[in-house]
Amino acid sequence: GPAEAKDADIGIAGGKGEALLFKKGQAIRKIKAENIVKELKNEINKMIKGEF
Repeated sequence: GPAEAKDADIGIAGGKGEALLFKKGQAIRKIKAENIVKELKNEINKMIKGEF
């Protein structure tokens, strides 16, 4: 959840039909449930490329 995300490089906190995407402990945007995997992969790929 949000409390655990404060120490994470990247994470999600899911809710009904949507989730919050966290980066470096900050909520950066809401995403629809059907896009969670795609959005999380995109953010991980950005981090791998150094695009924090």
